Amino acid sequence: MTGFAVSYNLRHKRHGHVFQNRYKSIVCEEDPYLLELVRYIHLNPLRAGLVKNLERLNTYPWSGHSVIMGTVERSWQDTDEILRQFAGMESAGRERYLRFVADGIQEGKRPDLMGGGLIRSAGGWSEVMAMKRKKERMAFDDRILGSGEFVARVLLEAEERESKNLRLKRKGITLEDLISEVAKRYGLDREELISGSRRHKISEARKDVTQLAVRKLGMSCAEVARHMGVSTACISRIPATEEISHTAQEIILKWNT
Repeated sequence: MTGFAVSYNLRHKRHGHVFQNRYKSIVCEEDPYLLELVRYIHLNPLRAGLVKNLERLNTYPWSGHSVIMGTVERSWQDTDEILRQFAGMESAGRERYLRFVADGIQEGKRPDLMGGGLIRSAGGWSEVMAMKRKKERMAFDDRILGSGEFVARVLLEAEERESKNLRLKRKGITLEDLISEVAKRYGLDREELISGSRRHKISEARKDVTQLAVRKLGMSCAEVARHMGVSTACISRIPATEEISHTAQEIILKWNT
């Protein structure tokens, strides 16, 4: 990987890691914004001059647009959700989708789809300034694209979920408590559990500690890794969405009662 990164950087006159910046992920209010956002993102290669026209964009392999158009096959990309917005039949959906994308070429940069959360949600700087003059307030968040009501609802739901998930933290449970309890349940010494061993039983116990620490105590993978005697990458590979084990559920039940 190092050799590839060096040769890539020399070839493209750049430096640093090949993949070094986080992708941008936002919550989108589907009805008013989803299709506008899809069109805006898929026109990026054309706006940047990477392709000359829409015909070239239709076959451009580094964009989801070509997959929606059926010219590039990518099994993991869901195209049905977008095409269903235009028509029940796939062919008719593609035809109407393409017309929709073509209509957006002349729009250029869209301030209502860029910038901070308030800029996006209000529809651009001019709308923000108009709201300011009228002394109007709108809920906003940089991670959310939608109306003030939608933003407020998403933030409230997230706060409620976090409050429920971090109940153990509010009870004063620490990572050391967690490590000791999991070790006892698996018949391990604390030192064995934090030894970094790859034995199956220790790996399973380490997974329980990680999932409970991240989900229920709100800790980062790096913090957990430092205590468990393994690398952050090792902890990060434990699926955050995987169902919590029966043993971990018993621990949660014990501490919540």
